[in-house]
Parts: sequence; C-alpha cells; structure tokens
Amino acid sequence: MKPYELKSKKAFDDLIAREDYLVTQANVLAKSFGNLSSLEHKVLDYLFSYVQPNDSQDKVYSLNIANLLKYLGRNASGRNYEQVLRAVKGVHKGTALSLPIEVNGTRGIRFTYLLDHVDVFEDGKINFRFSRDIAPYVFKLKQQFYSFRLRELSLVKSKYSLSLLKLWNAHTMGVWKDYNNPRSLPPAALISGTLEEWEQWMLGTDADGNTPHWPAGRFKQKALTVAINELSTLYPYVQISLETVMDGRKTAGYKVSFHPIHTQVPL
Repeated sequence: MKPYELKSKKAFDDLIAREDYLVTQANVLAKSFGNLSSLEHKVLDYLFSYVQPNDSQDKVYSLNIANLLKYLGRNASGRNYEQVLRAVKGVHKGTALSLPIEVNGTRGIRFTYLLDHVDVFEDGKINFRFSRDIAPYVFKLKQQFYSFRLRELSLVKSKYSLSLLKLWNAHTMGVWKDYNNPRSLPPAALISGTLEEWEQWMLGTDADGNTPHWPAGRFKQKALTVAINELSTLYPYVQISLETVMDGRKTAGYKVSFHPIHTQVPL
C-alpha cells in the first residue's frame, strides 16, 4: 500500500471512530444555540465530541478539516473547505452565552462565548479551546447532560430538528438510549415553554441579543412542525405530540411530548 493510501486509510479509520464518540453537553447549552444554522450545529457537535470526562479547562483540541468534511459527507473541494471554515467562524460568533455570576454578594450577568479561541492553519488543521466561563457546563458534567452519537446527529437536516432533538434529550434527565441494545428506545419527555421561550430556543438571538419574533402560526408551521415531522421520521417508534397553550384567543406557548411506543416488532 502506498504512503498516501496509508494516510487516507488512517484518516478514514479515525473518522469512523470519531462518529462513535458521544457528544455530551450540559442542558443549559441545549437552549442556547438556536441561531446556528444546520451546518454550524453539526460543526459544533463535532467539536464537542472531542471532550472527555477528565479533560481540563485549559486543554487545546486539534482537528483536521479533511476529517470534518468526511463526517459531513462532503468532498475536499475548495468550496466545501470555504463553507466549513465559515461554519467554524459562525460557531465562534454565534455561541454567545449569558451566565449568572455573583461577586462579593452582588449578582450579575457575564456575556461570554463558548469558544475561547479558534486557530485555523493553512495545512487544514484547526485548534480550539473552550472558554473558561463555560467549563462547569462542559467538563464537569454530573447529573444534567445530554448526549448523542455523531452518526445520529448527522442524519438530521433541519436546524429546528437539531434544536428540538437536543431539547428532548436534555429534558429526559437520564440515559438517552442503550446503543448496545438495538431495541432500546429514547425515554419519554415533556418540553413546555412560552412562545417567547420556544422562539429563543429554536430561532436564537441577533447580534444585539434580541430574539426574532414570528407570528405564532408561522412559528408553529415553519419551525415546530418541521422539526416534529423530521424527528417522527427518524424515530418511528416514538409518538411526538404538539399542544398549543392558549391565553384566551392568543397563543401563549407550546408543549411537546415524546412517548416511546413499545412493540414486539424488531427495530
């Protein structure tokens, strides 16, 4: 086997192993990135897959764009490289967080970003480090968490579906599913929020921190229904129900429930 073929094989083997990694993030993060595009969501999840339980907050991670492109199902063209680099930049800019703080008994809010820095090199290598401010949410996960396999996330197309999928998992407060058991189902969950909360979770915020406001009918049709329909296709053994919460004649919020359908039919 020629040297370049050996390198290609190693890259492919690394990619397959990477797809089996768990993407684990704190629940608070599941509600924070609604403004990311579908591609940016997947790039972010790929970055999170590098985190291991015993990592320190100062650890710098390194990835190769070629492997990221393979995970995304894209060839190594100049156009795809450019789009992925833009997505990495979008992740850095689009993951602004507002964290509660307290200094000398005085409460406050710290505006920060998920990534401390991202270094991009001409040889296709990317180094990144998570911000110290979000270390408790990334490195010291104990009870509140959500996790997926990268391969599972790669099947989702809509950014709204990705947001809802992460919210679903975050609200289960337990193991998502047993990947060693093909008959294992995701657990039940109920997500309840006001219209404004749902808009923040799924639409995100603009540069000034303001959440876009859509008419209730448009949001239900273009965001929630799109997400529910796609997840219903990806998880046919889970019944997903949507309930509109009314305040008189005005839509006040929504409830989305997930109920596994236990059947004897082989999965």
